[in-house]
Amino acid sequence: MRVMVIVPASKESEAGVLPDTKILTEMGKFNEELVKAGVMLAGEGLRPTSKGRRVKFSGATPTVIDGPFTESKELVAGFWLWQVKSMDEAVAWIKKAPFGGGTVIELRQVFETEDFGDALPPDLKDAEDRMRAQSSLAEKK
Repeated sequence: MRVMVIVPASKESEAGVLPDTKILTEMGKFNEELVKAGVMLAGEGLRPTSKGRRVKFSGATPTVIDGPFTESKELVAGFWLWQVKSMDEAVAWIKKAPFGGGTVIELRQVFETEDFGDALPPDLKDAEDRMRAQSSLAEKK
């Protein structure tokens, strides 16, 4: 199963303050453990919302909203995409992460093609599988 691990934004991350060397070193070691265990598929930090945009779909024309965005408790500062056997395994891994200060990390299972069952007709399933294969090849380049 794939799991998205969502790291919330903080006042510091939204201000563009980069983590210090100690945190970067600890996180680097943790990421190395994840890679060696074959768990980490991807993981990145995100720039503050002042550098981002939102696109609102309402009516005929989408509206672009420039950052920064308020409500930092609902913003994302980074993420991992993990391949694990179960949600329990994902929880065990995140418990080893170098977070503190009351940080709350969200873990969400990613839908797989087979999760849609009969709602996804065979032709759409085949198209989805082809796109995922092409995407995997593009990542390796």
